[in-house]
Amino acid sequence: MSVHAELFKRRQAVMPSWLSTYYAEPIDIERGEGRHVFDAEGNRYLDFFGGILTTMTAHALPEVTAAISEQAAKILHTSTLYLNRQMVELAEQIAELSGIDDPKVFFTASGTEANDTALMLATGYRASNQVLALRNSYHGRSFSSVAITGNAGWSPTSLSPVQTYYVHGSRRRGTPFAQLSDAELTEACLADLDDVLGQVKDNVACLIAEPIQGVGGFAMPPDGLLGEFKKVLDRHGILWISDEVQTGWGRTGEHFWGWQAHAVDGAKPDMLTFAKGIGNGLSIGGVVARAEIMDSVSSNSISTFGGSPITMAGALANLRYAVDNDLQGNAKRIGQVLRTTLDEAEGLSVVEEIRGRGLMIGIELTSAEAATDVLEYTREGGLLIGKGGLRGNILRIAPPLSLTAEEAAEGGAILVEALRKAGGTP
Repeated sequence: MSVHAELFKRRQAVMPSWLSTYYAEPIDIERGEGRHVFDAEGNRYLDFFGGILTTMTAHALPEVTAAISEQAAKILHTSTLYLNRQMVELAEQIAELSGIDDPKVFFTASGTEANDTALMLATGYRASNQVLALRNSYHGRSFSSVAITGNAGWSPTSLSPVQTYYVHGSRRRGTPFAQLSDAELTEACLADLDDVLGQVKDNVACLIAEPIQGVGGFAMPPDGLLGEFKKVLDRHGILWISDEVQTGWGRTGEHFWGWQAHAVDGAKPDMLTFAKGIGNGLSIGGVVARAEIMDSVSSNSISTFGGSPITMAGALANLRYAVDNDLQGNAKRIGQVLRTTLDEAEGLSVVEEIRGRGLMIGIELTSAEAATDVLEYTREGGLLIGKGGLRGNILRIAPPLSLTAEEAAEGGAILVEALRKAGGTP
């Protein structure tokens, strides 16, 4: 029995059956370096998924590991009951970058918890448990975030603490909106939003939306759609929450935040949530909200692990590296290199669509089986990617933002060859 097979057998004996793994023979990743990772059997892979869009800068980035080591030698934990210089400094930098009016920041330990917090703020502020969400959405695995997830494959229960109304916005293929232009889709989605609001009793707390849907297969609304939604929401006093857990920190290349592609007529969210990339693997999430909303909580509250000293030290070093080295600009430049390489797959019969921005690229295939095959072929070729979508048929490509042109071309070539092997010949 191989090293990986033996460990997988032990995992199956003590961990839930619903805890998903990739590959027919799952792999144990032992270490990383730059844009590469190494498994327990000595195999080296180019990492184009970053632990689910989480390794934002690079594996084992010296600036981050040094900050973590230095802090670990001092103290690991205190809680928000005490002052923490790194937490204040990181909050100041995120607030400045957020674009939110009069911003305040609250740290959590994950993106799920960040979205929970945003829901708590919105429903309390608006005195309503009614929430708008997009179809095909994913916002986490907690009881409340599952309740606003519009993807049946990731919704294990129909029970809910909120009343959710789903509106159209991102997914086109397989819907009546498939053939519409961006302008026509925007008009149709606005009409749908008005129709839904016309059937809702009393006030609605918020709309929560991913600017690009992550688990949903990197489905993208037309630019400006969420800003047009905001005009409708404002007429009803409804808050806009932008879920930036996967789209934040410059990954799309064109913008630092996904919501900025929708900033028509100065529109901006009332809150945004973040996680994943900011920690580069450390457990961190958070909410940025207008001070009026953030300070509306009347009860006592603390966070045991949100804003922990070691997490804040690593995240602060990671964010500074990303900003100082213009990784947003690199994501735009190298994303174009990668897309050029992937254009070779456009004519393959297994490929239905290639979409995305910067270093956040989705490839929609004809079936979930084809996507599973491509994952196996890319792993064999030394490349790790992800998959998602409502039908599980979309490949997700999201490497660290420090990816080089050479690595983009190398990984792209491996992926194109894997698509050919999966029956992609026209």
